[in-house]
Amino acid sequence: MQYVFDETYAGFLTCVFESFARKEDQVTLAPYNTRIPDIFREEKTIVTDQEKASRVITGLQKKGGRQLAREIYQVFLSEDVRAWNATFTIIRQVFKTDADILKNFGNPDVLYFSQTLKKVSRERHRMKAFIRFSKADNGLYYALIEPDFNVIPLIGDFFRQRFADQLWLIYDQKRQYGIYYNLHTIEEVRLAETTPQDTELPAAIIAPDTNDQLYAHLWQSYFKSTNIEARKNMKLHLRHVPKRYWKHLVEKQGQ
Repeated sequence: MQYVFDETYAGFLTCVFESFARKEDQVTLAPYNTRIPDIFREEKTIVTDQEKASRVITGLQKKGGRQLAREIYQVFLSEDVRAWNATFTIIRQVFKTDADILKNFGNPDVLYFSQTLKKVSRERHRMKAFIRFSKADNGLYYALIEPDFNVIPLIGDFFRQRFADQLWLIYDQKRQYGIYYNLHTIEEVRLAETTPQDTELPAAIIAPDTNDQLYAHLWQSYFKSTNIEARKNMKLHLRHVPKRYWKHLVEKQGQ
């Protein structure tokens, strides 16, 4: 049996609920927009139900604890269908038995779940370190990112605590959405005017501050002055700051 869903977390949890309600054990998940039809397998479209999803979350927290529930959410944000299916299997086993399945690394699903969790956590930490804000003429600080995984839901609280007195926007160009902090709450935003090929946010929405380039130049000068050429180790540097992040790092512009 193949369950087709809308790629949302609520939809994923609804699939878990339906598999128990329908007593269907041999289930694989497939995103609605990217699935490959299989004429040899029955397919069912699962309609997202927020109430059913909430019941699954509550059950997970009671059965495995809040930490497990958080880790399952983080792995879902990997956008990896294989990880989704591994997580789906793990959740079902958590509900069926009291055994701590996540300690059994001989289980291929558990191993892949653990590996994916580490990758998502690493990307979350990198975003905290690599995000660089630019200032708009209206006082808004904005940053463009293109993370490997959908980690925006995992970094909002960090930046809210760090920049509590500033208006800011972090926008994921790859997934075409972002988070906006209005000094009180964090809101999800989408800029319909942009396309995946855009390298900057629309000028009609954000115009750079006239002094922003000056600050960027000062930061680049500082970065260059602290670099000791004789001790340069590019291999080690690339391990800590992969080149795919350079396009959004002020200190790397022109390199």
